[in-house]
Amino acid sequence: MKDPLTLQLLGEFLGTFILILLGDGVVAGVTLNKSKAQNAGWIAIALGWGLAVTMGVYSSSFLSPAHLNPAVSLGMAIAGKFPWAYVLPYSAAQIAGGVLGGIVVWLHYYPHWRETKDAGAILGIFSTGPGIRAYFWNFVSEVIGTFVLVFGLLAFTKGQFTAGLNPLVVGMLIIAIGLSLGGTTGYAINPARDLGPRIAHAILPIANKGTSDWAYSWVPIVGPLVGGALGAGLFNLLP
Repeated sequence: MKDPLTLQLLGEFLGTFILILLGDGVVAGVTLNKSKAQNAGWIAIALGWGLAVTMGVYSSSFLSPAHLNPAVSLGMAIAGKFPWAYVLPYSAAQIAGGVLGGIVVWLHYYPHWRETKDAGAILGIFSTGPGIRAYFWNFVSEVIGTFVLVFGLLAFTKGQFTAGLNPLVVGMLIIAIGLSLGGTTGYAINPARDLGPRIAHAILPIANKGTSDWAYSWVPIVGPLVGGALGAGLFNLLP
């Protein structure tokens, strides 16, 4: 019999893979030259990411809680809804799923990288970056966005949804965050969503790519972890 933790880690890996494949995939479609979706805009990206989260959760929730996000795993542990011992293994599986998702996006759009000369736009397919580079305020944006995410997810546990509806509601929450709060930093709100594909960008022979902007990479890692902790902390204070 397989170790239940092993199955849970597989679920987190596969769910995050689907999340990144579809999420980074919509950004690639909107960004890359000669893509039929080019210039579809921010609304397409926000909707695509919301659906990516929904599909990631649906495709993995039979194996694991489908956190797909180290900040969510941390927040759930702080709220007493998840074992602390699982936070690091879950995070590692989620980041690994993000790496694979980034690799498959590169393969899927393979001919289009050579047609796209903007190295910054290529990096933006794999990882987030600020509209205005101001590290403190970029950090604050990620804290606020992830606070809303984790507090919202925990608040959902107080209600009852029709069976199978919860992933759709989570996707709507992601869309709301993207449309309302995502314009500053691209709303990573998930360390695995940013770090995994950023690693893929760094190691892949992507045509016309530039640097992976590691100087900024701490913001979409630390900001979401702090925001998730604060969201869970507020949840704990409420009846």
